[in-house]
Amino acid sequence: MSIALDAPHVTDEARELRAELVERAAKLRPLIASNADRADRERTVPAENVAALAESGLLSLLRPARYGGLQTDLRTLLEVSREIGRACGSTSWVTTLFNVNSWFVGLFPARAQDDVWADTPQSRVAGVISPSGTAAAANGGYLVSGRWAPASGSAHADWAMLGVKRPDAEGTTDATGLVLVPMSELTVEDTWFVSGMRGTASNTLIGKDIFVPAHRFHSTPDAVEGHYATPYTEEALYRSAFVPVATLVLAGPQLGLAEAAVDILREKAPQRSLSQTFYDIQAEAPFVQQAAAAAASLVDSAQLHAYRAAADIDEAAHHAILPDYDARARIRMDAAVAAAHAREAISLVCSAQGASSFGESNPLQRIWRDSETGSRHGGLRSDVASDAYGKSLFGIRGTVTAFV
Repeated sequence: MSIALDAPHVTDEARELRAELVERAAKLRPLIASNADRADRERTVPAENVAALAESGLLSLLRPARYGGLQTDLRTLLEVSREIGRACGSTSWVTTLFNVNSWFVGLFPARAQDDVWADTPQSRVAGVISPSGTAAAANGGYLVSGRWAPASGSAHADWAMLGVKRPDAEGTTDATGLVLVPMSELTVEDTWFVSGMRGTASNTLIGKDIFVPAHRFHSTPDAVEGHYATPYTEEALYRSAFVPVATLVLAGPQLGLAEAAVDILREKAPQRSLSQTFYDIQAEAPFVQQAAAAAASLVDSAQLHAYRAAADIDEAAHHAILPDYDARARIRMDAAVAAAHAREAISLVCSAQGASSFGESNPLQRIWRDSETGSRHGGLRSDVASDAYGKSLFGIRGTVTAFV
């Protein structure tokens, strides 16, 4: 199930590649689905999932072609994330984060990109944007210390992108930024004990006085305003708007989780009885039919919002335009609405299926837990998004969050 909504500039060749990549993801669904309970139980995505995704090229969607990446677009990442999410929310989340962190690295100076990929083009990057560490000026760079969480996918990462504050640069655009650090220089503390998205291994990274050369620092305020350090300005993907990309990609796994829930309802309802009623099977009951229709429509709506936002981002990047504040606020709203609709669709399916939805052997309970957790990521909060978007509709800008 797909919604035909795309940026005007996208070529038939690009659409064919996207379809091929989604098909690759579909072929991996049996493997990933068979490991979904294990990922949830062991609190990490199994290594064979990661290896299969890497071999299929699905961890290189936003890596620069200069380093062997596919360098696709946001719509492609959303569709691949959705397809993987139909099998396992945690695996889809980690896939999404590895890809978007590759995009973040693509914004850094060329020397930093070379550090990550020149010798090891398959390097994977985990990341925490929130500036929960500090960077003190040192000769030729910075001494970085802090604790960063949640670092999704850190169990399978080679590098980490970490948010930092620079007290010495207060009042400038360098007061907060992102730094790139090899995972070998960090300690991982096992802190990810949660109800949903358990397999993402979103643990805490710890560093103390790690030297980071100056070229591996990127100003966050500059990035928010579309001022990137990459010299490869002809590469449209790396002209995409920073916050819209960072928030929208998080909706991809939610699309897949919701679609998986509707698939389960369509499969199970014609086979299951409806206790304490005269209906022989659930699918005969009008209220189950209505729930199915409402859930399926919410899934469609979630995709429409997400794909419209992706089209806006991809088209603006193609024309080397940073969307204005109002457009960025709407994109953030689209991402939040997509996640909220996906979550509501799953809730409807669980109610239609009854209390058995929450049996430990029923994949619906894992889907529900993953959605309830992942859709509440700070970047998908509908209250923040609607506050920023609602104010922007009245010309009130910049009073809610800097992350627009």
